[in-house]
Amino acid sequence: MKSAIRSRKGRKMKKISRNGRFFFLALDHGLEHGPSDFTETTYNPEHIINLSTKMKITGFIMQKGLAVHYSENFIKKVPLILKLNGKTNMTKTEPFSAPIASVKDAVKLGADAVGYTIYPGSEHEAKMLETAGKIESEARDYGLPLIIWSYPRGKAVKKPDSFESIAYAARVALEIGADITKIHYTGNKLTFSDIIRIAGRCRVITAGGRFKPESDLLKEAKDIMNAGAAGMAVGRNIWQNDDPVGIANALASIIFDMNFQ
Repeated sequence: MKSAIRSRKGRKMKKISRNGRFFFLALDHGLEHGPSDFTETTYNPEHIINLSTKMKITGFIMQKGLAVHYSENFIKKVPLILKLNGKTNMTKTEPFSAPIASVKDAVKLGADAVGYTIYPGSEHEAKMLETAGKIESEARDYGLPLIIWSYPRGKAVKKPDSFESIAYAARVALEIGADITKIHYTGNKLTFSDIIRIAGRCRVITAGGRFKPESDLLKEAKDIMNAGAAGMAVGRNIWQNDDPVGIANALASIIFDMNFQ
């Protein structure tokens, strides 16, 4: 037990955090959503990746292909969080995110953390949980933090955005050994504060979600942090903005600089 505790404490969380908080730029949408989220300017990943070096972020989330092809643009400038699984939105079957990279791939690419998606409630949840367990053990051996995307989805999940569903998803991430879980915001800082307590020592960050007006995004960020969250992972709301660096750094000021009760 003592060696397991020491190994867990040895995970290099400081590399992807600032003052115990996290702010990640997400660019794993190309696989998950296809090209529909991008414009003529942002079709080229290099454009967003180069901008990321000017943002006050603590990690860059991407799939293996981008990490391989564009590593010279960000390595040693922005911490890499390698996403280990993914899916397209072209199928209408029960959600399942298949492994497409390994922890060893992450180590070879110089990643500072790994991410893995599970869909509690899917018919395929057992397979995803089994793989997540193996990834957690391997990540611990290498000292890499594990971030679990925990999204309740599937025919059995009648209300995926409800407090009960999101709370269960957050608890699942804690139970399987995640260091951080990325979940959806409930829209209410009081209920979200309860979810953060339910997640225990697994740190909670939120997904940025679909593009929204700047004022709504910044207010939501304040509410999320006031609820006790450890940070955010934002994609479209940054690189679909007319001023990606400006909005990213405005969010960074909320996440890192504001004092919350």
